[in-house]
Order: sequence, then C-alpha cells, then structure tokens
Amino acid sequence: MTSPASISTILAPIAQDMQQVDASIRRALASEVPLISAIGSYIVGAGGKRLRPALLLLVARAHGHDGEHLHDLAAVVEMIHTATLLHDDVVDESQLRRGRQTSNATYGNAASVLSGDFLYSRSFQMMVAAGNLRILRILADATNVIAEGEVQQLMNMHDPEISRERYMRVIHDKTAALFEAAARIGAVLAGCDDAAEQRAAAYGRSVGLAFQLIDDALDYNGNAEQMGKNVGDDLREGKPTLPLIVAMQRAEAGQRELIEHAIREGDAERLPQILEIVHACGALEEVYTVARAELHQALGAAETMPGGPYRQALVELCEYSLQRNS
Repeated sequence: MTSPASISTILAPIAQDMQQVDASIRRALASEVPLISAIGSYIVGAGGKRLRPALLLLVARAHGHDGEHLHDLAAVVEMIHTATLLHDDVVDESQLRRGRQTSNATYGNAASVLSGDFLYSRSFQMMVAAGNLRILRILADATNVIAEGEVQQLMNMHDPEISRERYMRVIHDKTAALFEAAARIGAVLAGCDDAAEQRAAAYGRSVGLAFQLIDDALDYNGNAEQMGKNVGDDLREGKPTLPLIVAMQRAEAGQRELIEHAIREGDAERLPQILEIVHACGALEEVYTVARAELHQALGAAETMPGGPYRQALVELCEYSLQRNS
C-alpha cells in the first residue's frame, strides 16, 4: 500500500482559504483581557490539522460556493472544536497535546475552562453575524450533541461494561457530530438541495467516526513522539475505547479481568501486558475494519459531488484518515 499524501498536499486546493480562516480565528480571539489573548495565541500556535474547517471549505468549494461568510464560519467550527479541547484537557487532567503542554498545564484549569467559554460565546457572536438561521441551528444542535457526548464519556469512565454500541454513540456525539455539521454547512452555503446536503453530512459523519476510531487505535499502537501524546493515555484515564472492548470480548478470563481492573483503576502499570493482549487478539485489526467501513461510505458520498480538485481532496482525506500515524 502506498503512503498517503501529506495533509498539506491534500489540502493544497484550499491553502489560501485556510490562511484566511487562521486570520479570522486570530481576529476573533483578540480580547482586552490579556490572558484570553495569550491563551488564544497559544492555541493557534499549537497548529493542528484543521480538518473540520477544511471539510466545510472543501464541500462548499466543490459545489461552487464563492460567497461571503465562508472563512468566518470555518473559523467558528475550529473555535468550537478548540473550546471542547480546552474543557476536555481539564476533565482528563491531560498534560500533553500535539507535543506541547496543554493550556491547563500552562495556564491552569480555571483559565482554560473560562477561555473555552469565551471561545463558545465568540463563536455564537460570529454565527449570528453571518445571518443564516439554518446554519445557526446546525451549529447550535451540534454543540449541544458534543456536550452530551462529553458527559456520556465522563459517565463511561472506569466502566469496563461499556458496550460497542454505547462507545459508538459517544464517538459520534463527541467527535463525528462536528465533522458532520462542518460538511453540512459547506453544502448549505453552496445552496445544495436536500439530497446533496445529506450526502455531505454523511461524508462528514463517516470521516469523523473513522478519525476517532483510528485515534483510539493509535493509543495502543502509536508512537508518542508522532502522536504528540503518551501511548496508553486512554487507559490511564479509565476510558473503555474500542480496542479494549474488543480485547475483553476475545481474551481469556484472566486477561479480561486484567483489562477490567486496569479500566476501573486507571492503572497503566500493566500497560505492556495489555498492549500484548490487544495485539494478540486482533483488536486493532477489528478497529481498523470498522474504520475502513466508515471510510468506504464516505468515499461513496464524496464521489457523488462535482468533480475537480476539491472532490479529489475529499477522496484523498479518506485514505489519509486510515493510514495516518498521529
């Protein structure tokens, strides 16, 4: 299998758009409160793949949109995502993201939570300024679903009895919902009919699910330096993700009890043994099979869109999502 193109190569057709999105984010994060501006600059400087705003841009451009509010709404999507990360890192007590200290590790929990609130409120100011009630509803609904997903994930922590169905619901709500909303907004901006809008949303949803599935697999198969976080962080936090759910279903009784104990206690001392179990029972292969099925659906949706470099980028994003290592 050939290596996928780099994310910068895939997103080359919207490179100038993405620069304008970054500029929009910087303007939005300007504040008379120095700490908010400092955290905002720190967040933007941390980079990231910017996949969610990229989906909005690619779908809109693929369907011929060249109107106003495009970059501001793509910025809103990224700002909502960033707000969830700020809150996530506080809840998870995370110290490392994208190879740098998290905002809460640098500025403290209180400042991070309140800055996340600022991002949410600024995002809604920008949505209202766009003057499109349909888009406002899409983003408001998505933000609510994300919050529900985060609470559900918190309730699932340290619970080894979580089913695959409950896990899939959580990753849809906390991750895929914003991918779905971003792609749908791109179609709405372009004035697509309902069928095309639904296909765009389906593309975003499937890519978002696959992205989180691969993320969870990398936590048991990745390289800490490439990922920008520590291998086994999910286990330390007591998160019962799909690699562990599958391993518990397939492992022998003693191995299953070991994993269950580690989830309940957030015990990473046995991580080497658990990694061995996860690999030996084919749990990671199963996760990739599920992700591959989602990306197959995403490809089907992308191939119905108008041809050109933007559709090609959406197609290549599927392969990138499957083969990425960070």
